[in-house]
Amino acid sequence: MAAAERPIPLRRALSGLLLTLVVFSFACEACKKVTFNIPSKLEADNIVGRVNLKECLRSADLIRSGDPDFRVLDDGSVYTTSTVVLSDEKRSFTIWLSDSRTQAQKEIKVLLEHQKKVLRKRYAKEAVLRRSKRRWAPIPCSMQENSLGPFPLFLQQVQSDAAQNYSIFYSISGHGVDQEPLNLFFIERDTGNLYCTRPVDREEYEVFDLIAYASTADGYSADMPLPLPIRVEDENDNHPIFTEAIYNFEVPESSRLGTTVGVVCATDKDEPDTMHTRLKYSILEQTPKSPGIFSVHPTTGVITTVAHYLDRETVDKYSLIMKVQDMDGQLFGLMSTSTCIITVKDSNDNAPTFKQNTYEASVEENAYNVEILRIPIEDKDLINTANWRANFTILKGNENGYFKISTDKETNEGVLYVVKPLNYEENHQVTLEIGVSNEAPFTRDFALRTTMNRALVTVHVRDQDEGPECSPAAQYVRIQEHSVVGSKVNGYKAYDPETRSASGIRYKKLHDPKGWITIDEISGSITTSKILDREAMTPRNDLYNITVLAIDQDGRSCTGTLAVNIEDMNDNPPEILQSYVTICKPKMRYTDISAVDPDEPIHGPPFYFSLADTSPEMNRMWTLTKVNDTAARLSYQKNAEFQEYSVPITVKDREGQSATKTVRVNLCDCTHPSQCLPTRRSAGVILGKWAILAILLGIALLFSVLLTLVCGVFGAKKRKGFPEDLAQQNLIISNTEAPGDDKVCSANGFMTQTVNNSGQGFCGTMGSGMKNGGQETIEMVKGGHQTLESCRGTGHHHTLDSCRGGHVETDNCRHTYSEWHNFTQPRLGEKLHLCNQNENHVPSQDYVLTYNYEGKGSPAGSVGCCSEKQEEDGLDFLNNLGAKFTTLAETCTKR
Repeated sequence: MAAAERPIPLRRALSGLLLTLVVFSFACEACKKVTFNIPSKLEADNIVGRVNLKECLRSADLIRSGDPDFRVLDDGSVYTTSTVVLSDEKRSFTIWLSDSRTQAQKEIKVLLEHQKKVLRKRYAKEAVLRRSKRRWAPIPCSMQENSLGPFPLFLQQVQSDAAQNYSIFYSISGHGVDQEPLNLFFIERDTGNLYCTRPVDREEYEVFDLIAYASTADGYSADMPLPLPIRVEDENDNHPIFTEAIYNFEVPESSRLGTTVGVVCATDKDEPDTMHTRLKYSILEQTPKSPGIFSVHPTTGVITTVAHYLDRETVDKYSLIMKVQDMDGQLFGLMSTSTCIITVKDSNDNAPTFKQNTYEASVEENAYNVEILRIPIEDKDLINTANWRANFTILKGNENGYFKISTDKETNEGVLYVVKPLNYEENHQVTLEIGVSNEAPFTRDFALRTTMNRALVTVHVRDQDEGPECSPAAQYVRIQEHSVVGSKVNGYKAYDPETRSASGIRYKKLHDPKGWITIDEISGSITTSKILDREAMTPRNDLYNITVLAIDQDGRSCTGTLAVNIEDMNDNPPEILQSYVTICKPKMRYTDISAVDPDEPIHGPPFYFSLADTSPEMNRMWTLTKVNDTAARLSYQKNAEFQEYSVPITVKDREGQSATKTVRVNLCDCTHPSQCLPTRRSAGVILGKWAILAILLGIALLFSVLLTLVCGVFGAKKRKGFPEDLAQQNLIISNTEAPGDDKVCSANGFMTQTVNNSGQGFCGTMGSGMKNGGQETIEMVKGGHQTLESCRGTGHHHTLDSCRGGHVETDNCRHTYSEWHNFTQPRLGEKLHLCNQNENHVPSQDYVLTYNYEGKGSPAGSVGCCSEKQEEDGLDFLNNLGAKFTTLAETCTKR
């Protein structure tokens, strides 16, 4: 592609690159040209020559060769990186120098030419090095530790191959020269002889890593730096040393042969894995000396037992002098010693023993919780340890639990106590066998050859003058149920423990739950004072307990219990538990009847159930079948009707004692008995909707009369018509007693009316009536001046809306109760008569029934014909008539 055809970005890039190369060329300044004469072939890592870099760029920190076959060191030495063969007579490359801080760059041209002559003088300044044989290589070198000299001590000579053609000068560096330890080694500059100036300790310096240098007179490196390690040969100059000056070990006295006691250990600073560090252990001395009980393994230092004579009670501590020697224990080896203290731990290898074989003690009878004897023992084991502390046991003689023995923790004695009163009349003395052992078990070997140490203790019981003894504390008698009053049986008996006689002892009853018994003071016999009823006892079927006090002639006493066992008689028939049951038909086909008998089982089940009424009708309706000994199953026939039945059932016990009970059975149409409420005969008459309507109308009539009286009294006090604040409270809308399409007048106030064209006014609330074949609504309203006649019309239905307008006239009238009664009574009667007719003047089904007083009012809602009107009829008070009316309303709603 021609330059003109290249894209513009590519041309710009090439232009920039050329510009950069031009700038770089001008920035790099050329230094003095260097020429080296070399043979036609150079091996790798051969020096070519040295270039003075500082002269060209002193601050150069980056040196780079332009030819990969050559590398340049920091001192300017040029080496071959691979075998170089000059195919032409000349070859050149560039050395680039740069300073990254100042961005300065310089270059040195290096020209390589074939050497033209061979230099025959060794000390002539030559630029080319001829190699005949490779001698510049690490030479194994060592020196003896703690050498005696003479010093300086010659070690070896270092030579370079370049010494054949050049004058080479040698130098060294590293630890022992210019690093610690300083000036230990030096090398002769001209000959390369290496010397040591003083003795060396191997334990401080095992190897000295020196570096040897070979350079020409003008400072060029003739060879690469040569590592020169100098190894220090070990000398047995260090004694083995134990890790501890005193070792402390413990070993049980019951240890078997070969038991490990402990391990001793020593270290040696000499060279490992040599005879200088091969150690051998031994026991120099044992204290006490005989018998020899311990040995040590010569190489591991493990101390073990070699005898069975460990006995803490004889020797409780041993001291061993331990020796360790290097050179595998040879006589010329170095050695050291340490002390080993071995403590013998106590084992339970000594049984506790009684100091005597027999002991004696005495105690007053009836005394208890008293100490009667201390028994000392001996035990050779370590004091205040589990091997020394004793455990005492009463082996024989304490079958009744009168005694106990414990250990005194301070003295290790056995302390014998009496914990229950002893009776002199029963035992004058008691012999106990006591055994003793330790808290810790005996060692296995010792336990096989020893037995428990034993001693006999004789306890003498001292006699005391005692009161009467109630023994046994509970005595039993039997009395038959329903025994005649005055029946006598044996009672409680106490006696004098010394004479074993009951004479002179008097008896007294302390407690008799029901007062059925009297007790004879002299003989203790009992007499029934009432008829005994076993079923009346609490708890039933238990013993009847009487507390008796026995007193001797000296006033000493004891207390006992007389347990009376009342023998049962069959004096109670079985009793049927159920009185009322519900059977859901047809889900339930039967019900279970069960019975109980308060008598004992011998007079009770099995029970026999039967129908007491054996009439054909009863047998056709009900059947009884046995379920178990105490229950029977009552089943009904499928055609039985839903109602409540009375079923008399007789039940007999095994001895024929019987009872009959009438069970009320409610055969109900339900799925669960809880859905059927039992019918109570005393629940009263069920009220229908007409009765509820009559009750509500009666209440409405009562309220009308009461409101009329209130208005009359109030008008009489004010000498005026009704006040405004009572207008809404006295308004009763009453045009809904019979079916029809009546409309209600607005109840906004009172209306003034003149009766019989007289000058006296009246106040009250009047219901609607039939006049001239039409229905008429008469209300007292406020807000207009109208008369009753102005609101009437023939054959029309008037409301208060047509009676309004104008101002209100209030007549200062005052009416008596008789006037109000004469006015309202005929109109209310007419109202009730109309309520009994429909719009065709035919007696209605929703008629008013007479009713009796059935309690206070209820909060029940309106029912019957009066419930057809809503809240605008002003009958809200009917919703707060009491709980009984709520029940009536719910009943009417369900039906």
